Amino acid sequence: MNDDINDHGSHGHCCGFGGGRAKRMLSFVLFILAIFLIVITINSIKEYRFIGGGVSATNTITVSGEGEVFAVPDIAEFSFSVVEEKNTVADAQEIAAQRINSIISFLEKSDIKETDIKTTNYNVYPRYEFIKENCSTEICPPGGERVLKGFEVSQSISVKVRDTGEAGDVLSGIGERGASNISGLEFTIDDEEDLLEEARKEAIEDAQKKAKQLAKDLDVKLVRVVSFSESGRPFSPRFAFKEIAALDSVGGGAPEIPVGENKITSNVSIVYEIR
Repeated sequence: MNDDINDHGSHGHCCGFGGGRAKRMLSFVLFILAIFLIVITINSIKEYRFIGGGVSATNTITVSGEGEVFAVPDIAEFSFSVVEEKNTVADAQEIAAQRINSIISFLEKSDIKETDIKTTNYNVYPRYEFIKENCSTEICPPGGERVLKGFEVSQSISVKVRDTGEAGDVLSGIGERGASNISGLEFTIDDEEDLLEEARKEAIEDAQKKAKQLAKDLDVKLVRVVSFSESGRPFSPRFAFKEIAALDSVGGGAPEIPVGENKITSNVSIVYEIR
């Protein structure tokens, strides 16, 4: 009888041990499955956090938007050259250097920073003339001779004037000191990032408004942004102005130069997933 009791107890202990192990295995499997589901969920959320991320959308609409911002320029930029021709390179360089130094000294006295004065080109090259032989008859003989007439030195400099109201006086001053080929006058804005951001916001708002109206007309819902792109045009004068002045009259007085307004635009394209 005691043997039966012992056998029964041993059998119950064995079964209890096996049941506990099965429960632990089941708990472990459920734990692994829970972690797997959490990871899948997190990855899905991350996919939707990035524009264009995740599974490619098949049903989409594309809208565009434009934003414009106007601002008064605060910088005048232009370029000029000094050109000198002499019989020797040394003579040409010496005269050209005197003119350049005089102009730079004037610019510095006009509160133009050294960092806003930049040489963009410097050339030294010979100048030749092609001389034909004297014609003794009505028909000139072929050929001729290339004769060295001298050397030409040219230096081009770009300048930024941070007080646009002084641009006319600066142009007049460098003309009086021997500058030539004064060209490329352009009014720009020094810090354009804020303007770019403002134009972009307007463009996005314009695109969003169009997207909502289009979704309403199509009887669909906007799900998410699939892709976004932006393009912008550089600053351009809002009002045209006449050419500064003829080169022979630049030194006759400071020209009036209207600054006007510059415009910066942002064009965006947004692709929405719909359902």
